[in-house]
Parts: sequence; structure tokens; C-alpha cells
Amino acid sequence: MSPSKSKTASAESAQAVPASFEEAAAELEALVDTMDSQNLGLDQLLTDYKRGAYLVKYCRDRLSQVRKEVTEIEQALNKPVDEGDQ
Repeated sequence: MSPSKSKTASAESAQAVPASFEEAAAELEALVDTMDSQNLGLDQLLTDYKRGAYLVKYCRDRLSQVRKEVTEIEQALNKPVDEGDQ
């Protein structure tokens, strides 16, 4: 495989969207374990680091989205009931 094809494949895997928050967290944990325990080359470490950064951002964004939805639900539940709605 040529270096340009390898970089393209690496870029695509770095942008693969996880199916869920839990999948992203599990993949991130596996990446950290691999980076800590194996003697990886510099290029592989960089690829894994980029993927890890993407996964961290994905998880943060998803948590932020869920917090916002929970806040909206709580606000709706805490609205006073109008007397006309009873």
C-alpha cells in the first residue's frame, strides 16, 4: 500500500463515527490501553492519538447534548400548572 493510501485509510478511520457513547468510550479505553502497553511506531501512535482526540470530542459533545435535553425535560416538569389546564 502506498503512503498516500495509508494516510487516507488512517484519516477515514479517525473520522468513523461511533454507534453510541458507550462504543466510543470502550474504543477510547482500548486505544489508551494499547498505547500504554505496546511498543508502537511513531506514525501509529499519532494515528491512535488523533482517533482518541476525536473520540473524546464525540463523547463530550454527546454528554453536552444529553445534559441539554435533561435540563429541558426538568424545566418542563417544573413549570407551574396553569389553572386553565386542569
